[in-house]
Amino acid sequence: MSDAEIRLTRLETRLTEQEAVIEDLNATITAQWRVIDRLTRQMEALREQVETAGERGDPRLPEPPPPHY
Repeated sequence: MSDAEIRLTRLETRLTEQEAVIEDLNATITAQWRVIDRLTRQMEALREQVETAGERGDPRLPEPPPPHY
């Protein structure tokens, strides 16, 4: 094989490896965005639960003392 053929083979090998890495990174990022979206929805649901719970209670009434008193 000539020097040019060896260089071309190395470049093709490197390109193939880089494409595999890019695909792996893309899959990782996609999975992370799914987790972020799920956590964002859970946080929003919890925020709404806290707001709803706060609206149900009468803010004029004092909080009862903790059970250890």
